[in-house]
Amino acid sequence: MDFDFDLFVIGGGSGGVRAARVAAQEGAKVALAEEDRYGGTCVIRGCVPKKLMVFASEYGGMVEDAQAYGWDIQPGAFNWKTFQGKMYAELDRLENIYRGILKNNNVETFDQRATVADAHTVRLADGTEKTAKHILIAVGGRPTKPEIEGIDLAITSNDIFHLDALPESILIVGGGYIASEFAGIMNGMGVKTTQFYRGEQILRGFDDEARTHVANEMIERGVDLRLNTNAVKLEKDGSQVRVTDTNGDTQLFDKVMFATGRAPNTDGLGLEALGVELGRKREIIVSEYSQTGVPSIYAVGDVTDRANLTPVAIREGMAFVETVFKGNPTKPDHDLIPTAIFTQPEMGTVGLSEEEAKALGPIEVYATSFKPMQQSFAGRSEKVFMKLVVSQANRKVLGCHIVAPGAGEMIQLAGIAVKMGATKEDFDRTVAVHPTMSEELVTMKTPTRTG
Repeated sequence: MDFDFDLFVIGGGSGGVRAARVAAQEGAKVALAEEDRYGGTCVIRGCVPKKLMVFASEYGGMVEDAQAYGWDIQPGAFNWKTFQGKMYAELDRLENIYRGILKNNNVETFDQRATVADAHTVRLADGTEKTAKHILIAVGGRPTKPEIEGIDLAITSNDIFHLDALPESILIVGGGYIASEFAGIMNGMGVKTTQFYRGEQILRGFDDEARTHVANEMIERGVDLRLNTNAVKLEKDGSQVRVTDTNGDTQLFDKVMFATGRAPNTDGLGLEALGVELGRKREIIVSEYSQTGVPSIYAVGDVTDRANLTPVAIREGMAFVETVFKGNPTKPDHDLIPTAIFTQPEMGTVGLSEEEAKALGPIEVYATSFKPMQQSFAGRSEKVFMKLVVSQANRKVLGCHIVAPGAGEMIQLAGIAVKMGATKEDFDRTVAVHPTMSEELVTMKTPTRTG
């Protein structure tokens, strides 16, 4: 049978665009449909604008530090509109790069919603149908809001980039990395910031000691973090929102943001009618090769709810092309993914937490907390934290956890060592780079504890 395309990609985010480009470079005839903006969550409403906001929010403290170092400079006011305009321009630039990548590789694009009509047919919003030998679904996910009274008064992370003005006060509900990152951003921009989390400690799933360090430092920097607390009701009160929490207390906020979960964008795609299996969160169930139960249909990225990170979606897209278009069956590697959480302070992590490692066998823990030289000289009380989790059996470093300025940069490099299977002795044999914070990773000689 003759198809219109060898590959039709639904979704123009990082995973979909990469798969489309690489397949086209292999000589495949490729099309891609995107209903919103090219670049997806990461570029348009995720990592990129968030990181720009993190940068912007950190400059306030730099003025004080510079004064402590002898610079005669005075703090000014932060102009949200100036920053926002430049941020929008940067996102437009990046979106155009994504569009250019597709165009330059002869990928035909459709700026409209696409759904799946059958195993080899995609239906566009205008009613046009296109056939393809393979269909790749890379539609990502979206923030969700819980069903509580007055929830329409709340915003999500999608909306925070588009605020007309910075609020004087904000409540952020949630304890994951998105909630915790935006708590730091808003606090750094001078907004009175409160964070509710219903659990015992923020950043569930990360190393207990590291996440506790992050939480304590956030509080030290001015975030009003309230654990074991959730919002149960929102009411409009003039221009503000009155929030009732699980303790029965009420408080007024200018804005309320929920970052309590994300859901895959599978609704209305037509998948279930074709026999594509969806999981409990409506994620697409795929094999190790990203293939669904319908052999011609594949899925990558957040819509599969495996490891919801941009570089992972890109790797899944690359592995899909290797498997389907290069005849080289390739499974994306989801083991030992280094990651950074751009909280303030920043956290970088790779491998197992102490709790996870302990469940697998005897371990040694090497940990240290200290005031870094740059901040200490400026009179700040902030501390950084470094930790290695080591297997007693084979001496391998099972986990590395860093809470410090630049932790994301450090963990990328430490991640290579951990991925290669480096032992504690390999770390010990490496000469320290002095004076740096990261030298502590190779100078910790005595275990803090064993378990």
